Amino acid sequence: MNITKEEYAALVRQRAQKSPLGRDMAWAFLVGGAICALGQYLLGFYRRLGLDQDMAGTAVSVTLIGAAALLTGLGWFDKLAKRAGAGTLVPITGFANAMVSPALEFKTEGLVAGTAAKLFTVAGPVLVFGISASVVYGLVYYFLL
Repeated sequence: MNITKEEYAALVRQRAQKSPLGRDMAWAFLVGGAICALGQYLLGFYRRLGLDQDMAGTAVSVTLIGAAALLTGLGWFDKLAKRAGAGTLVPITGFANAMVSPALEFKTEGLVAGTAAKLFTVAGPVLVFGISASVVYGLVYYFLL
């Protein structure tokens, strides 16, 4: 069956369901806000345990990354992300999910060739750019200031 681009576009418009944009934005706001509120609670919790501000912030990051990785491994993070969209992807939890998902997808290929190799498919470019940018910034700072 041959159809033109215009006929295909009309068919897609006819069959596509409209996205409930308001509801999607509200869910993203609520879930993203809840993750940030949890982070703020954890910061106070770690401060009450005696950690200084920097160490408490680090502990919050580690806790949120670990929780997101665990929820991804259990298959719950994807269910939440389908409902909340960017609300789960924007905070640090989205990075943890992006790290763990490829590793889980390729775990059948083995621990080294599958999980370990795919673990850095997302993080690798981020780490390379971050380290390279910090070296360039450090050099500029050193020589110009």
